[in-house]
Amino acid sequence: MDISVVIPLLNEEESLKELHDWIVSVMLANQFSYEILFIDDGSTDRSWQIITELGEINQNVKGIRFLKNFGKSQALHAGFAKAEGAVVITMDADLQDNPEEIPELFKMITTDHFDLVSGWKKKRYDSYFSKNLPSKLFNWAARKTSGVTLNDFNCGLKAYSNVVVKHIDVYGEMHRYIPVLAKNAGFTNIGEKVVQHQARKYGTTKFGMNRFVNGFLDLITIWFISRFGKRPMHLFGAIGVIMFIIGFGFAFYLGLDKLFFNPTGRLITDRPQFYIALSTMIIGSQFFIAGFLGELILRSKRHQQRYFIKENLQLS
Repeated sequence: MDISVVIPLLNEEESLKELHDWIVSVMLANQFSYEILFIDDGSTDRSWQIITELGEINQNVKGIRFLKNFGKSQALHAGFAKAEGAVVITMDADLQDNPEEIPELFKMITTDHFDLVSGWKKKRYDSYFSKNLPSKLFNWAARKTSGVTLNDFNCGLKAYSNVVVKHIDVYGEMHRYIPVLAKNAGFTNIGEKVVQHQARKYGTTKFGMNRFVNGFLDLITIWFISRFGKRPMHLFGAIGVIMFIIGFGFAFYLGLDKLFFNPTGRLITDRPQFYIALSTMIIGSQFFIAGFLGELILRSKRHQQRYFIKENLQLS
């Protein structure tokens, strides 16, 4: 199979049939063998009913329905696990991503041998202050922190080699950072393509301003995981050593001063340096404990089910 199109969605009943027909026309025009995987992330409208109807008329349509809303990352994780195409395309279900981009994305993966190609919505039709400006700040911070030089991390339209999606674990709200996850997994040939962005035709966006706050917090998380996820003691231990040395230095100074230089002076407990020494040594010990706990958790963690599927459509 040439292409798997993975489409996570939440309450997009108006756009699904139009999106399906558009994708099918592109596939037929380019003679691609394909599958369309709709991942219904707990929709409360007629989205799943429409997906089922599309599956009845097109055997290439497959679907997964979550029991409730678990989030876009979990939807992508489920879709990646089932995708069979040599190239996996992800896009949003709101018709803001253009399926006409698929042939060129496919070529960049198969002919130009990119591991991953991310879309760049260079010209956007969103509100400047509520979406465009925060997105620019977010992308700048992501580039500086991750070392992945993309202009648009959050674009839903991306293409992957199948081997990439089978080797990355998309969890929490890390769908924004799939290129970073891919880089951390060893897939460093990451490209970018300017893609056409279209104004939303139906409904309203499912994301608010809080996604940017969460995005920056997730950025800190993924920076920590990529740098110290497999060796937490290297970070916490280093901080603990520094704090302990500071505390020990103050304690050593106080001891020498009391024993040799000023034995009749103030009591050690009356001097602020004593509390600095005590506090930093305690904090240093706590950082050491945090590092040890991190190492223990890392070695004993178990994979847990992060979402629950209610129904499957044409999936074994």
